[in-house]
Amino acid sequence: MRMILAATLSIAAFVLSPAPTRAAGSDDSEPPTPTETTTQCEEGTVWDEKTEACIKPEDSSLNDDQRFGAVRELAYAGRHDEALAILATMTEGETSRVMTYRGFLLRQTGRIEEGIAAYERAIAMDPANILARSYYGQLLVQMDEMQMAEAQLDAIRGAGGRGTWAETALAQAITSGVTTTY
Repeated sequence: MRMILAATLSIAAFVLSPAPTRAAGSDDSEPPTPTETTTQCEEGTVWDEKTEACIKPEDSSLNDDQRFGAVRELAYAGRHDEALAILATMTEGETSRVMTYRGFLLRQTGRIEEGIAAYERAIAMDPANILARSYYGQLLVQMDEMQMAEAQLDAIRGAGGRGTWAETALAQAITSGVTTTY
């Protein structure tokens, strides 16, 4: 009986412990590490580690994950228009992850209606996309649409997003009125 109780408590502790936080478009909560993309490359180019040169983002030597990393880095650096241009070169098309980041970048550049459409498209493609729901909810906070923002928070929690960056960022935005810029 004690072994069953101990095992149950261990499982409960694991399940109830908060998950690591997540930042926009990434698998960690840390800001992206600046690379040559933001420190040396001219506008409209990204750093390619293989060639050790700044190249056009549509170059076939880059894959979408590399492009996406550059988009995230540029967005964090506040270079939203450049990030949008690179996002447009992604070969995977209008996937949920692309539309999530498109919505974020459009929101940051003040193109609210386009941002809303991008978030809604991301969520329609993947209703469990908690990052899109968090960013959309934060936009709703900015618009003082608190009930709608809380509905996004509920959807995040319903999709298993308790303790994630997405949940934490939106919950804090609802409480404080301050949204994230990364």
